[in-house]
Amino acid sequence: MAMMNNPYAQYNNSKILTASPAELTLMLYEGAIKFGNIATQAMKDKDVQKAHYNVIRTQKIIDEFRATLNFKYPIAEEFDKVYRYLLKRLLEANVSKDPEIMEEVVMHLRSMRDNWKEVMKKVKSQQA
Repeated sequence: MAMMNNPYAQYNNSKILTASPAELTLMLYEGAIKFGNIATQAMKDKDVQKAHYNVIRTQKIIDEFRATLNFKYPIAEEFDKVYRYLLKRLLEANVSKDPEIMEEVVMHLRSMRDNWKEVMKKVKSQQA
């Protein structure tokens, strides 16, 4: 009930409910980057529990990306390879609590997010 009294929570909820699939994908990339950054800092701060929790959150988003790949398109295979690589690196980062590995993962996620934004712009301009 408390969430309904929070205007920010209401705004965020309506933003998600009204988002297109492309916008939801962008939000997921943003979330993965955010959790990856939190995990990186937690590793630097030697906060093992916070690091673990945020690595897992990042993994769950990448798992979701993998689950929604449509393999009737050849590019899906390439995305799957990248996602599997990122999951492998996240596992390594989580076991070793190595912030450099997390920074690498976040760098790849940023690149993918930026490419996704470009795709969204091109699609929007073609629809106009």
